[in-house]
Amino acid sequence: MRGKWLSCLKMSGVSRDAPVGVQCLQKISSWMCPRLQFNRLRCYQALVLVLTYFTYMTYHLTRKPISVVKSVLHQNCSALPQPPDVRPGDDQWCDWAPFNTADANTLLGTLDSAFLFSYAGAMFVSGMVAERVDLRYFLSLGMLVSAVFCYLFGLGRTLDVHDISFYLLVQAGAGVAQTTGWPGTVAIVGKWFGNAKKGLIFGLWNSHTSLGNILGTLMASKYVETDWALSFIYPALVMGAVGFLVFLFLAPEPRLVGLTPDRTSPSRQSTRSDTEEEPTQVIVGDQAASLRPSRHSANSPPYQQEDSATEETALLSRSSRSQSGAVSLTRALAIPGVIDFSLSLFFAKLVSYTFLFWLPLYINSSTPLTPKQSGELSTAFDVGGVVGAALAGLLADYASCPALVCCGFYALCAPTLLAYQTWGAMSYALNVALLVAAGVLVNGPYALITTAVSAELGTHSSLAGDAKALATVTAIIDGTGSIGAAVGPMLAGLVSGRAGSWSYVFYMLISCDVMALVLLLRMATSEVSRVRRERRLASPRLVRIE
Repeated sequence: MRGKWLSCLKMSGVSRDAPVGVQCLQKISSWMCPRLQFNRLRCYQALVLVLTYFTYMTYHLTRKPISVVKSVLHQNCSALPQPPDVRPGDDQWCDWAPFNTADANTLLGTLDSAFLFSYAGAMFVSGMVAERVDLRYFLSLGMLVSAVFCYLFGLGRTLDVHDISFYLLVQAGAGVAQTTGWPGTVAIVGKWFGNAKKGLIFGLWNSHTSLGNILGTLMASKYVETDWALSFIYPALVMGAVGFLVFLFLAPEPRLVGLTPDRTSPSRQSTRSDTEEEPTQVIVGDQAASLRPSRHSANSPPYQQEDSATEETALLSRSSRSQSGAVSLTRALAIPGVIDFSLSLFFAKLVSYTFLFWLPLYINSSTPLTPKQSGELSTAFDVGGVVGAALAGLLADYASCPALVCCGFYALCAPTLLAYQTWGAMSYALNVALLVAAGVLVNGPYALITTAVSAELGTHSSLAGDAKALATVTAIIDGTGSIGAAVGPMLAGLVSGRAGSWSYVFYMLISCDVMALVLLLRMATSEVSRVRRERRLASPRLVRIE
């Protein structure tokens, strides 16, 4: 029986190291439909996109409940009917200790900081670890641990825990576990779509963050006023279930499912024209990033077999790589454009994550809406984020000027934030419209930098086609942005609590948006100069004949 199993896998080209679910599906299809013909490459690419999409969606699904639950951890008790056993003058009776103090916003901001600072610090290490391990194990284990920490936060209410250190430790642990998501998913998508133009693909794919925020908000809002523990428990269960599917079905690279062409079987090679075999040039600033066919890509040329992490090997395998080692942090930082986009993302992510963690509470405090209604209204910002990610990717693909596209979004974002702060609370419809517009302009450049730009820089010509740099470059850019994401919510808690007004928070966000614009001006100027130079060279020369 085992011989027939191995023979079936060998005939299909699926490696014994492929995920168990893929092996089972291959065996079933070969038994039931032996003559079925279909484009296996496209099917596996679609499967990878769907799995990685829902994978990172669940990462944001478990991040969002804390922003919704804040409005019941500390709320305006005078607006609620007071129970008979509450002593007169106690205006904190409805709050959850230890957040029943006057500086509750500062404590809630500390919770955000515990998550985000641990996330930012661990991200740099996580990217380097992702290069050295099997990404399927890396993601599925990270999802399981993240789900456990999300579950523990909700368990704090069930067990009646009122110690702030418990919630801080849970948030810090969740921050470390969540760093497995971004480097892993981007690296896998980059290996499967190595040569394609990534702006629109990654823009649509990156809508998983907004979808995760929307579903997380709706799920948390459903239980926030009855039993906020369930606002954490149900997202944790969903993430654990998706993590199990990832372990069963996600193939981290095409080689494991027999899609890497070899020298002995030309029939398995994908059909390409001569021009498609040449390196694809993607311009970032005034530098050409050569997207050479990666040895992990489904469209890559033949290469020699190499050792890799498998079911039988340890997670941190010490097997030597025959072609190249993992790229160093210094070498990745030397890639032109990495530092510029990283610093710009610092401020862009600061703005985005301040909305992520504080928007429901701001709506609840500035409008007569209930905590549940405030959470539901805040999803309009994430709806705009879906549109913004796709629009920014489409424009970047069309113009081949990602820095210029980001600057355009930044320039429109500042007045939109000011308009929302000034007129957002006047009516429900106006609030929704301005939130959607803000979501488009805030999340557009954030999504473009963390996906398409990171992937392009990770395959820069200075790396000589080394695809293993992709996880490190992604971790550097997203890790730097995550520091800003940690600073933003912390400052929002301090400013809103000490100043007693949300106006100063919006002034801070507008200033950060302007800084993100300034930091990309050099790259944008280089892109404009390059476009002018290319147009001048492409225009026909006029020869005057006397």
